Amino acid sequence: MTRENGKGNALQGNVGNQVATVRPNFISADVKLGQEVKLSKFINLYGCEIGDRTKIGSFVEVQKNARTGRGCKISSHTFICEGATIEDNVFVGHGVTYINDSYPRATTPEGRLQRESDRKVELTLVKRGASIGSGATVLSSVTVGENAIIGAGSVVTKDVPANTIVAGNPAKFIRFIMPELEVAK
Repeated sequence: MTRENGKGNALQGNVGNQVATVRPNFISADVKLGQEVKLSKFINLYGCEIGDRTKIGSFVEVQKNARTGRGCKISSHTFICEGATIEDNVFVGHGVTYINDSYPRATTPEGRLQRESDRKVELTLVKRGASIGSGATVLSSVTVGENAIIGAGSVVTKDVPANTIVAGNPAKFIRFIMPELEVAK
């Protein structure tokens, strides 16, 4: 593959008999980007909102109807699905996955491939100042409280209280956070 003019434009190369063109980023016209947002290469953003001064790492996808607040850091390889709301000053580690469907299925009971209208999106909320460790999975219908810390690799299956540290599979209470570790208001 070759890169055009080194400025992040399309990559081109041969795939079998075909010439393939790959765009390093896909940002749809309906994305609302705040001021001073920093975007890495190889991201997919569509129908979402990204707040001021937020940084999005490489290989991140943010789906429609997802919202990221101001001053967030979303690390590489993270998937933020439809229905996820991330408030201001949240850290999201590498490879974090959000889930928006408790009972996902490929087909309907009649055997037809499911359409978007066949399922209900379940909401997830990550409150201000929280930190989600690398490799964590946040299941649907969960609220992560203000300043909470989720340990790396955890599976969050229920609400996390504010100012606590949780870890494990499923994520369990470890301890309360000391006041000096809380994110400034």
